[in-house]
Amino acid sequence: MLLADSLKMIEDTLGENLSTEDIASRCACSKSTLEKLFRYVYNRSVHEYVVLRRMMRAARLMETYPEMNLLEIAMECGYSSNEAFTRAFKGVWQVNPSAFRKENHAELFPRFTPPTIQGDEYIMSRMKFDISELYDLFCERKNCYFVVCDIKSLIPINEISRKAGDLAILTAMQRMTDAAGPSDLVFRIGGDEFCMLTASEDVSYADGIVKAILDRNNECISFEGRDIPLMLYAGTVKLDLAHMKYDALFTGLHNALRDVKK
Repeated sequence: MLLADSLKMIEDTLGENLSTEDIASRCACSKSTLEKLFRYVYNRSVHEYVVLRRMMRAARLMETYPEMNLLEIAMECGYSSNEAFTRAFKGVWQVNPSAFRKENHAELFPRFTPPTIQGDEYIMSRMKFDISELYDLFCERKNCYFVVCDIKSLIPINEISRKAGDLAILTAMQRMTDAAGPSDLVFRIGGDEFCMLTASEDVSYADGIVKAILDRNNECISFEGRDIPLMLYAGTVKLDLAHMKYDALFTGLHNALRDVKK
């Protein structure tokens, strides 16, 4: 799976100065294919994703190893100079590394921002974040439940119109968002496949979300005066995140979704 392979490649080489072309080559695909995949799923370039992961790693190193100097941290994160590292760090955290280090940070991720919709472009969740931040949250919520969803028969909707298919995807995510609690996070794991990371270890809580989503399967979307039924698959799953490697995470979610659709 290209997505899992590329994510693992990035995680394994954060300390190396690899270009997008290098990552694509190691994953046996073209640069344009990899860029399109990241833009489609994560709404950002491969380079932007890598920089975010590096800067999150840098922040953790500063917190965990106060004896490390900034050049050592820069080199651990794939930068050969303080200048390049500082520019990248400030671009993510809005402060220089030295100023960041003097503060006591309760959170180690860039702040979430409210979603926006511009034209035909839609974002992946009700909060804007990248998948790498989610991976860290997965580890923090290792005992919490996931809710997985998929659209039933998206192909016939796309055959009506690609814009109708886009509307179906937007509506599916909105139904998940409507059913989510204030600390639950909704994100996309495929073209018409979605997941919610709940903040609860109670299966009845996750089951309640699934019921709320499925109860809306009798609702239609309206496209150019035509009512189109929109049905979703939905189910709950808990993954063994304590023993799951990074590249196995999305495989686990997709396997859970496959079981829901049986």
